[in-house]
Amino acid sequence: MTGEPLTLLVVVGSVRDGRFAPTAAEWFAKVARTHPDFRVELLDLLDYPLPLVLPEPGRQPDHGTARVRDALGDKLAAADAFVVVTPEYNHAPPAALKNAIDWFNAEWNAKPVGFVSYGGAGAGLRAVEHLRQVFAELHATTVRESVSFTNVWDLFVDGAPRDAAGSEAAVKVMLDRLAWWGAALRAARAARPY
Repeated sequence: MTGEPLTLLVVVGSVRDGRFAPTAAEWFAKVARTHPDFRVELLDLLDYPLPLVLPEPGRQPDHGTARVRDALGDKLAAADAFVVVTPEYNHAPPAALKNAIDWFNAEWNAKPVGFVSYGGAGAGLRAVEHLRQVFAELHATTVRESVSFTNVWDLFVDGAPRDAAGSEAAVKVMLDRLAWWGAALRAARAARPY
């Protein structure tokens, strides 16, 4: 890719106590920062506590909620591509992640989304399949390639996967796809706003 690097926003999708998501997200961001097409930023949803009850259509949320919503919305709007780091809770993504997605619409439109998932035997893949449907509704493009970790607690040592080479190879493939879609969609949005 030529020109300005794409802004890749890595979204930490779990807010539970004792969560593993920041470890996976920080590792992924470190690897992603070696890709020449991206400027990588981490976004932890724990820093953006949005209520589960959205305001009625046409009504503004209270001031504190509006500040959080606007700050998160600005981050999402500025991104050219996303990677969502998600565990799987009861065969689905975390409620806080789905809630954060639901507060926004245009910020996701015509942008590519990749996934890093983790969990037990299912490796978070059922959560990813749910999210693919959600992002399709928001007119975002999810890339087929993803990075997933089965029984993640046994796979990471000192903040990185034991099989660093294999994991980093999977990340590179996903990043290459995100770079292609990110550049194509950024050019398309510039030529004709979505």
